[in-house]
Amino acid sequence: MIPKIYDTDPWLEPFKGAIDARHERILADRRKLAGEGPLSDAVNNHIYYPLHREAGEWVIREWAPNATRIYLVGDFNNWKRTDAYAFKPVGAGNWELRVPELFLRHGDLYKLWIEWPGGGGERLPAYVTRVVQDPETKIFSAQVWAPAVPYEWTGRKPGRRPHPLIYECHIGMSSEQERVATFEDFRRDVLPRVSKLGYNVLQIMALQEHPYYGSFGYQVSNFFALSSRFGTPEEFKALVDDAHRRGIAVIMDIVHSHAVENEAEGLGRLDGRDDLYFYQGPQGHHPAWGSRCFDYGKDEVKYFLLANCKYWMEEYHLDGFRFDGVTSMIYWDHGLGKAFGDYSLYFDQGVDENAVSYLALANQLIHELNPEALTIAEDVSGMAGLAAPFEAGGVGFDFRMAMGIADNWIKWIKELSDDQWSMGGIWWELTNKRADEHTISYAECHDQALVGDKTIIFRLIDKEMYWSMDKKTQNLLVDRGVALHKMIRLVTLATCGGGYLNFMGNEFGHPEWIDFPREGNGWSYAHARRLWSIADNPDLRFAGLQAFDSEMVHYVKRERILSGELRQLYVDEERKVLIFSRGNSIFAFNFNPTASFEDFRFRAPEGEYAMAFNSDESRFGGFSRLGEAERHATADGCLSLYLPSRVALVLKKI
Repeated sequence: MIPKIYDTDPWLEPFKGAIDARHERILADRRKLAGEGPLSDAVNNHIYYPLHREAGEWVIREWAPNATRIYLVGDFNNWKRTDAYAFKPVGAGNWELRVPELFLRHGDLYKLWIEWPGGGGERLPAYVTRVVQDPETKIFSAQVWAPAVPYEWTGRKPGRRPHPLIYECHIGMSSEQERVATFEDFRRDVLPRVSKLGYNVLQIMALQEHPYYGSFGYQVSNFFALSSRFGTPEEFKALVDDAHRRGIAVIMDIVHSHAVENEAEGLGRLDGRDDLYFYQGPQGHHPAWGSRCFDYGKDEVKYFLLANCKYWMEEYHLDGFRFDGVTSMIYWDHGLGKAFGDYSLYFDQGVDENAVSYLALANQLIHELNPEALTIAEDVSGMAGLAAPFEAGGVGFDFRMAMGIADNWIKWIKELSDDQWSMGGIWWELTNKRADEHTISYAECHDQALVGDKTIIFRLIDKEMYWSMDKKTQNLLVDRGVALHKMIRLVTLATCGGGYLNFMGNEFGHPEWIDFPREGNGWSYAHARRLWSIADNPDLRFAGLQAFDSEMVHYVKRERILSGELRQLYVDEERKVLIFSRGNSIFAFNFNPTASFEDFRFRAPEGEYAMAFNSDESRFGGFSRLGEAERHATADGCLSLYLPSRVALVLKKI
């Protein structure tokens, strides 16, 4: 029997009643939706509602209880409302249209015309699976998508990822050219790079259709529609298939935390009601994001969102999800300006238990469909139990994002000089995680790369990166930045609580921030791309950073480092040295900005060790102050090492 989270954490014992009540509430919601059977059998809205073929007919349905009349309009009827394309009410607020198969063809554009008391207008179906934008008018329309030859999958599922090494990416900005890149561009040019680097999970942003490209995909209008700006469904399937053949799992950044306000493109006032899918009144509007907030207490909304998860897994063979904006979902105030320093905040009246219940059900559904699927919660509140098993009183996510780590790296770099960094403080922030919940660590993700913020390499080197990254150029600021960039990544990866994440291009210290085309920059794509060529140029220091990233990722995979116990061996605040062991390896970091140490002795597990790699190797842009084939043996329970300034070294036990 799995122990409850309040049995293993005494700080949760006072909230035993609230945790048990939450657990029972989730079970009750599950029974309401699925009875006593599998949840996955009860969730099929993605089959019932969208336009599809059925026994020689086209069938489309819509949930619109406030509607008085609904028509299908499009290319096939000159966008006119006619009786032949009028929906009929079929009960429970649902409407249905059946037309002969010859009435619609692959590629036809269409919309719904919905009338309600006092008004009416064009709308896109809530469950639409294909939406395209007219390049001239910029108007979005639904599109019949029924290719004559369906895609044939050839790749096998990659299996469970107990220690995901995640490459976070955005398809559109993945090209070096100043344009919107496509699924095929990514499959051909970027996917091989990801495979070569050693990452085993691809996390793709902005897949759900969104009207504004610059929203990074976080202002979703059509939850079941793959964004057409990147290509066709078949091209995306080919990308996923190729990744699977390479042994890379594919997860998507799914947005169920809010929806775009748009009415013509999205769910806003779909049948004239303001609260069809969203909470009533102010609670239905996000005060910071200018978007709509789902009513997670409505069964119809739960079915909508759960079917959305099932659709992406079934249609595109995705291996899981990173749920965006979980903090915003689970607190009525969205966690805005809130310091979560008290456990009571996780269980009091400020929690939207409807949202917590939905997330628990989503996790159950996903793992019913694929027991090896991966689910990750983006949450800044640290809600206890979020990534604990449901049977233990948790919500059921496999991992949560360790978001405080990236914030602390920025704080240390921005506010302190190197000689003020605390080794104990770094160790604490990197390892202070709940023992019963797994986390994904990262030094920086896409958030730190956005315009208005700075990446780690930008904070370390700033403008010098534009003319001092040539290997022939001597620059102490660049030397410092390159050295710390490697050390920060290695210590974050080696101490992670289960998994690690890197954003596309940051592995080699991409020199540009991300700024999507907008009016303020003249609709330029200059900063919405990735400069792969500089990472491949052997004359530039970016190549060394890329090589180091690949080495550390491959090493932790090959040696199964993340399965090993993490033990602190030595912390020296004065000399700025941090040493720890994990698995069969010892990781030694000398963060001292000026001092190197000969014959540095510390207690270590008995045995003989060989140098696996170190950040000072010339292939990583270092100064080769250490022998690559060095061996060290313990004497009297201690190891003795040479620790050069600003160097990390990894020893493997022989």
